[in-house]
Amino acid sequence: MSDLPELSPEDRKLVTLARATRARTGAAEGAACRDLDGRTYAAATVDLPSLAVSAVGVCVAMAISSGSKGLEAVVVLGEAGQVAEADLAVVRDFAGEGVPVLTGDPRGAMVAAARS
Repeated sequence: MSDLPELSPEDRKLVTLARATRARTGAAEGAACRDLDGRTYAAATVDLPSLAVSAVGVCVAMAISSGSKGLEAVVVLGEAGQVAEADLAVVRDFAGEGVPVLTGDPRGAMVAAARS
């Protein structure tokens, strides 16, 4: 983890999308990402008996299935206070090392920053 960066307007948009998605679904986490073309994707945790995918995992899958070639940034909101190593690995597998992954509480206040 590192010091928290100042959020750009584009990153604040990701916070808003992740927060709204989490609130709408009542999921454990909400996430949003921005791809290299500036397109955004927002998702919530999927937790079914037959399927479990983190919010970050769903976002990355949405980006890949939309033809994205990489990510600029990821935001994940929830109670954990830090991004799961598995989520960092998903971002790294798709977009390489160095992608900022910001973590916040359910209200959208940033609490941690990491890089894939």
